This record gives sequence, structure tokens and C-alpha cells, in this order.
Amino acid sequence: MAYKIDKDKCIGCGACAAECPVGCISKDDDGKFVIDADTCIGCGGCANICPSGAPEEKE
Repeated sequence: MAYKIDKDKCIGCGACAAECPVGCISKDDDGKFVIDADTCIGCGGCANICPSGAPEEKE
């Protein structure tokens, strides 16, 4: 299952993007990160590394 970023929790540190093995996480214009759900493989690496718990499984 793909992940999404809860922008209210995202602190813009970039740890998730650095951890992503497929490069599907990028910074938005507001300085927060977003996940391309079509590319996300659902590995959970972003959720495990994020200090603020922003990545969540997409419903």
C-alpha cells in the first residue's frame, strides 16, 4: 500500500526523501514533502525514519 505525507505533521527535514529507495518523495512549493503514490512501493522506510510521523499509509 502506498504512503502519503500528512502536511500538518511534516517539518520539512527531508529524512523521508533521503530514505526512499525509489525516489518518489519530493519537496512541494510550501517546503513540505509529498509522495508520488503511483511510484511508491509501500516499503515504509519513510515512516520508519520520519521524526514527526508524517508519512502514513494511504487509505
